[in-house]
Amino acid sequence: MLQLTRLRLTRFRSYPAADLRFSTPLIVFSGPNGAGKTNLLEAISLLAPGRGLRGARISEVAMDAAPPWAVSGSFDDGSGGFEVGTGSLEEGSAERRAFRLDGEKLRTQAELAERVAAVWITPQMDRLFQESAGGRRRFLDRLAMALEPHLAREVTAYESAMAGRNRLLGQGRAEAAWLAGLEDAMARHGIAIAASRRALVARLNTALEGGAAGAFPAAILTLQCPAAKLLDTMPALAAEDALRASWASSRARDAAAGATLSGPHRADLLFTHAAKGIAAGLCSTGEQKALLVSTVLAHAGLIAAARGFAPLLLLDEVAAHLDAERRSALFRALSALPAQSFLTGTDAEVFSPLSRLAEHWRVAPGDARLTPLP
Repeated sequence: MLQLTRLRLTRFRSYPAADLRFSTPLIVFSGPNGAGKTNLLEAISLLAPGRGLRGARISEVAMDAAPPWAVSGSFDDGSGGFEVGTGSLEEGSAERRAFRLDGEKLRTQAELAERVAAVWITPQMDRLFQESAGGRRRFLDRLAMALEPHLAREVTAYESAMAGRNRLLGQGRAEAAWLAGLEDAMARHGIAIAASRRALVARLNTALEGGAAGAFPAAILTLQCPAAKLLDTMPALAAEDALRASWASSRARDAAAGATLSGPHRADLLFTHAAKGIAAGLCSTGEQKALLVSTVLAHAGLIAAARGFAPLLLLDEVAAHLDAERRSALFRALSALPAQSFLTGTDAEVFSPLSRLAEHWRVAPGDARLTPLP
């Protein structure tokens, strides 16, 4: 099990300084709204690749939005452990941050992805089933990147090539060879992205069908993506050719629209309540939260099997909208997982079933020291 054993904060959000030590797989932070519970989960999420569970601009996470700031974590991986640090750059852009692994600077987040993964559920994700496809696509990609860290490079390369294509189309006088080169890069990286998403959805469906959700209702996931659908009927190289041809034939349309209107960046992830056979968007709020939980639990099991360690699970107000029976099911599932979980909530009593299993910290507004509860 990958475990975070120590978390240190310097001028991060509401914390001028904090130093917390953990020794159990389950950690609970309870306290009133605005006390800083989510700030702690966000800090932990920034020890993994990406922009964290809030997706905030890097300059915003510093106390009073004024860098410098830093977050560091000590991890026990069963092989001697390691240290991860991140924070504002000593000089340069306020929107970039530095990473260190055991004190050594990392050039890319990809190096960090090989050591740490984190997955989260936040109250904002309660809108996942009603909002645009973009939110569900980002959710899927976070899951996929935790399983296949190289996917982050593919997504970055695809988006960079697409931005270049859009810019040239917008100028209205780009040479065909330049556009063809960018479309070639988009096709190569785009099919790699589609293949990873497609494989993950298939594996999640298999896990959920096999009972990985435990007492939670299983979801049936459906990937809506023309690029992924190509892979159902042809090999990857032929699918790349089909994407190139599609983009070449749609240059005039995309130039008029000011954007590339088709491709893996338009994919969507649909959820269906398996037992009821209805779309998640038509389910109750509690059922939607339960479907989200079941998917994340199944995903954590996949990562543990594939990578040798499960991701850190960051569950912000996860008990909200869950009845007592499902809360008990959640706590049983988390206790059985080979993963370290961090939970937050306003009502400490909700977590009383975990009293013998979890470390419980009381978070009070304006108090950066935090108080461990007996």
